[in-house]
Amino acid sequence: MNCLDDYILNHIDAEPAYLYELWRATNIHLLNGRMASGHLQGRLLKMLVRMIRPKNVLEVGTFSGYSALSMAEGLDADAHLYTFEIDDEQEDFTRRWIEQSPWAAQVTFIIGDAIKEAPRLGVEFDMVFLDGDKRTYVEAYEMALGVLRPGGFIIADNTLWDGHVADPAYDRDHQTQGIRRFNDHVAADTRVEKVIVPLRDGLSIIRMK
Repeated sequence: MNCLDDYILNHIDAEPAYLYELWRATNIHLLNGRMASGHLQGRLLKMLVRMIRPKNVLEVGTFSGYSALSMAEGLDADAHLYTFEIDDEQEDFTRRWIEQSPWAAQVTFIIGDAIKEAPRLGVEFDMVFLDGDKRTYVEAYEMALGVLRPGGFIIADNTLWDGHVADPAYDRDHQTQGIRRFNDHVAADTRVEKVIVPLRDGLSIIRMK
């Protein structure tokens, strides 16, 4: 972490103690702990929820639950978040942290493929956070548009992929290919407005017209 990163973290809202403990546990007990959103992105996700004020949020890709709980913290009392994780090996760790959290009553954690299962909920969503398998981002995006209300938002994580999207050295990497395909697909999609924010690994903010 560089000096500017430290400066930013010292000038934004503090990370809640529960999320800090989840961040530590994620990095101690899980492989690829850096996949968790962390302090800065977590505060941004909460702020976006405060701004959008969604009644229903869909998350594709729970991992350890950090991003889900960050968003849940910003929900109005009558709002709800549904989060899908396709890797059932995550369930024991993640379910415990979600169900013991201060926001447990507003979060439904589901093991399964969101692309197939989320439309079966019969819920219209106001906000979708995409953070699942990069190889299927386009398919997840199209699913999200199908369950999103007009004027709703899709937030897509990792859309710069450590800069690999612009690096020919990663032309054969399947995850890089998936994100490039997603970025090209969204860029050409006249159904939405979109912007990429170069925060951490890249965050796309997409509004359905």
